[in-house]
Amino acid sequence: MKTRGAHHVSLPVRDLSRSRVFYEDLLGLTQIERPDFGIAGAWYQAGTVQLHLIEVPGSRDAEEPAPSASPLSHHLAFEVEEAATVKRELEAAGLDVMAIGPAAKQLFVPDPDGNTIEFIET
Repeated sequence: MKTRGAHHVSLPVRDLSRSRVFYEDLLGLTQIERPDFGIAGAWYQAGTVQLHLIEVPGSRDAEEPAPSASPLSHHLAFEVEEAATVKRELEAAGLDVMAIGPAAKQLFVPDPDGNTIEFIET
């Protein structure tokens, strides 16, 4: 078997509206068309790969603490031009940023549901 490449990454979310603010307003992703599957969700194009958010039914009121973002956890990584600028923007949005490496070219934050998101300067 030979695959042609990655198509999408799917993340479970508790509150789709809250997650849309993070992914659309803060990260600047553009929403793309999504079929009606009978459950709430949103799809985004992120370069050549899509990001699929799926609201877990009945989880909106769950108050589980978000795990800390770590390079050891499962995570989704976005390429950025300048990590230092992204770090300032994430901190200005009130997020705790974990920076890795002597020049802090890798940044990790939790999304509103605790999914670890990495930003890497390439």
